[in-house]
Amino acid sequence: MANRQDNRQDNNVAVELALLLALATLWGGSYTFIKLGVATIPPITLIAARTTIAGLLLLAIMWARGIRMPNDAATWQRFAFQAVLNSVIPWTLIAWGERHVDAALATILNSAGPIFTFLLTAVVTRHEATTPRKLVGVVAGMAGILLIVGVDAFHDVGSGLVAEAAIVAATICYACAAIFGRGFKGLDPMAPAAGSLLAGAAALIPASLIVEQPWTLSPSLSSVLALLALATFSTAAAFVIYFRLIQTLGSVGTTAQAYLRVPIGVAISVAFLGESLSRTAWIGLACIVVGVAAMTIPARPPADVKTS
Repeated sequence: MANRQDNRQDNNVAVELALLLALATLWGGSYTFIKLGVATIPPITLIAARTTIAGLLLLAIMWARGIRMPNDAATWQRFAFQAVLNSVIPWTLIAWGERHVDAALATILNSAGPIFTFLLTAVVTRHEATTPRKLVGVVAGMAGILLIVGVDAFHDVGSGLVAEAAIVAATICYACAAIFGRGFKGLDPMAPAAGSLLAGAAALIPASLIVEQPWTLSPSLSSVLALLALATFSTAAAFVIYFRLIQTLGSVGTTAQAYLRVPIGVAISVAFLGESLSRTAWIGLACIVVGVAAMTIPARPPADVKTS
């Protein structure tokens, strides 16, 4: 019986880790899709289309599965707040930022989510212990961000620095969203995913119409295909996995996909966009990966000492 339970637990862990890797891959590729999309589609319009397509796709899948969306005002208010933290603000900031920085650099800067998640949980929610190991992780991660942004600041004090700061601000939004997302227990993961996306679309579509007038645009085929891939895979599919993992792994555990997302996202950007990173950016990348890993990979318990 004990062996059967252990095997079941091992299988559950394997499934969750596989989902974490899948989420990291889907979100790691999103930076390349965004970079291709914003080439001919303005940022607000791109994100409005992303949330609309993904939200409607999830709604159709829910209808086919016989899952009903909540209809109470309180839940939809929570969906709207989650949308602000998880899509409306951060996705728009990242899309705008990638007009001025490479997708690989955006991936690195956005990888600090677990750092901010840990800081918020330690200071605000206090549901995790602040250990020396995790403190080392925070310091290493912050050092990586400062290495990347600080060096670039000396070369370009204009749009490059502002764009990098915008991507870091988006990362802080993600950290807040991961903590707030714990409140959707009891709902099918598709419900908060679809609800938050549709709530985000309701806010972004009017902004797109007023600010960017999308009917005047002539997007390229590559931008349109990137948008469709971004909405279908890096948004609809990723959000379902995300809200499941929030319930099974917790907020900090789920944001652990960030250190998996970094090498995946950078590799995709370098391979398909022909981008390259400076030596200092690679050092910053290493610091961030070490920092996030130190905070999210559980320490091994001490081995039992057998006495005669």
